[in-house]
Amino acid sequence: MADTNFHELMIERIIDAPVDAVWRAYTDHLGEWFCPTPWRAEVIAMDLRAGGRSAVTMYGPEGEVMPNEGVYLEVVPQRRIVFTDAFSQGWKPAGPFMVGIFEFEPEGGRTRYRGAARHWTADAKAQHEAMGFADGWGKVAEQWEAVARRIAAL
Repeated sequence: MADTNFHELMIERIIDAPVDAVWRAYTDHLGEWFCPTPWRAEVIAMDLRAGGRSAVTMYGPEGEVMPNEGVYLEVVPQRRIVFTDAFSQGWKPAGPFMVGIFEFEPEGGRTRYRGAARHWTADAKAQHEAMGFADGWGKVAEQWEAVARRIAAL
């Protein structure tokens, strides 16, 4: 499940929707699936290019507010998105937690999805694991698939 050289956590799933629908679910419907329910997400900024701002605020059922501010490091449409919270817009250093990587590979009419979180330290990786990485990112992948399937059916 993990590559200790990168302090990496990863999930992999087959999403029963074509890559185009998975991509559109990311670009146009992120707020619908980005965090496990009953949490909800609000997209503040999505400048999908290297150096572009990524800002999503998550809201919990007990009034929790978790802003996620960062930048995109690499964007290859319908194939790969790499982002980090190590910087905020304008390459301002921030308190880094991880580099996130979403990869999409077509498999017939379906998509092989890989989601990885690479951490600067073993402690940060352990913290993310303890926060429920596997369950959380797994649930998010299910929600993402549901949105992508809806888009594919349109």
